[in-house]
Amino acid sequence: GRHHIMRVFQRFPTQHSDLVHDVSYDFYGKRIATCSSDHIIKIWDQDLTGQWVVSSQWNAHSGSIWKLAWAHPEFGQVIASCSFDRTVCIWEEGEEDDKGNKKWIERARLVDSRESMVDIKFAPRHMGLKLATCSADGMVRIYEAIDVMNLAHWPLLEEFEAHRGGVANCISWNPAPFDRSMLVVGSSEPSVKIWEFNETYRKWTHVETLASVSGVERLGPDHRVHDVCWAPNMGRTYHLIAAAIKDTVRIWKVKIMPDNQRVPPEEILCRKDHQSEVWRVEWNVGRS
Repeated sequence: GRHHIMRVFQRFPTQHSDLVHDVSYDFYGKRIATCSSDHIIKIWDQDLTGQWVVSSQWNAHSGSIWKLAWAHPEFGQVIASCSFDRTVCIWEEGEEDDKGNKKWIERARLVDSRESMVDIKFAPRHMGLKLATCSADGMVRIYEAIDVMNLAHWPLLEEFEAHRGGVANCISWNPAPFDRSMLVVGSSEPSVKIWEFNETYRKWTHVETLASVSGVERLGPDHRVHDVCWAPNMGRTYHLIAAAIKDTVRIWKVKIMPDNQRVPPEEILCRKDHQSEVWRVEWNVGRS
């Protein structure tokens, strides 16, 4: 088989004082946001020499910050953060101060969860400025900024229990613009499930299970799903969904059928040779 050699393009110290939990690129790959157990978010920009330098940093939460997400640039320079302190914060970049540094302003704080907030994902651009969150109480919640010019108001649109009695660890939107609204949710069970918003009943319903306890019992205990990622659909007749489960990467081929029709998902990859925990899975634009 082919051996792919991974190359380090650049290495730089984050100067966080504790564990770094997330590194998130913006839409164009020109900016980076990092977050840590030190409660701090840092924004990095490239200087004229190509080096990454901190353009802003601030104390954002009262607990460890697990994940960051950039909104589509159509909505401005906006990021969301989620934390062990049970909140999600919406931040918007403001004007430069006297020293030329840009300050990030807290526009909203979402406080519906009773437990740690563990993942956040902005919806695809065609759905508007919506944000999906999942938390350690097993709940997935969907918020929307009704007025994109006023980010102070994020009403809770829907919520559903994705994992009864456990942790909903990670989420990813179906990015296809002509499909029904769908999410894939990974949990601590471990399980990977697809949920769809049913327009008739105006609620989220479970439509498919890609992985469940019975399918991973042979792998041993503590195989929680660390991450899931729904691939961009580039004109294919099927979808690709990847999951990181302990030290394994699994990929499924999924066909979205009309109502009352079903084609079982097909697992096309189960790779266990990482020899350490796999924390993230991500597709490139060409879904390869």
